[in-house]
Amino acid sequence: MEILQVLAINVAVVTVAFLTLWAICLKLKDVTVVDSYWAFGMGILAVSTFLQFPEHTPRRWLLMGLCVAWALRLGGYLFWRWRDHGPDRRYVRMMEKAKEQRGWGYAKATLLLVFVTQAPLQFAIALPVQLGQISAEPVALGWLGYAGAALAIFGILYESIADYQLTAFRKNPDNAGQVLSSGLWAWSRHPNYFGEACVWWGIYLVAAETTIGMVSIVGPL
Repeated sequence: MEILQVLAINVAVVTVAFLTLWAICLKLKDVTVVDSYWAFGMGILAVSTFLQFPEHTPRRWLLMGLCVAWALRLGGYLFWRWRDHGPDRRYVRMMEKAKEQRGWGYAKATLLLVFVTQAPLQFAIALPVQLGQISAEPVALGWLGYAGAALAIFGILYESIADYQLTAFRKNPDNAGQVLSSGLWAWSRHPNYFGEACVWWGIYLVAAETTIGMVSIVGPL
């Protein structure tokens, strides 16, 4: 029952947050801000779960802290990118296509194609920071938890460097139409996504030291 109660409260948090953001986006006529909320919302889920327990164990602090650190970094970066670059052309094309091919209005298209799809995905991917906090046992972190924390921190740093390198590259007008192939981008075509994968597999490892947390493997998968 405790598991269901925690998840039910978090489902309500996700639902209210996404519907509120949808209403704001209708006013703005731009849904690009949903990208930054993708990260911020996972941090909110981590904090929501944390606050539902009176005993704040090392694992709960660690899971919440890692997720919030990741969320603030990525969410802040994506919010800045939206304010600096303006509406994401992918979303603009998506809305135009929905209107031309399906006859959908802006409200229906944004709700069904953006918010209704992203809300459950956000909840599912954030399962490690939710289920991993439910069990108070074992209280002490084991080697798997420390390894997971190290992997998550590495991932945050790795994707931060990748995003910085790409931003600097794009800011240089001489690089217009060119493909970044230096720094971390010389080793991988998507180092920012590699860092992202490290973060969530690392967080999962911290959660997996509890029986309930092991089930949350659906998140990183």
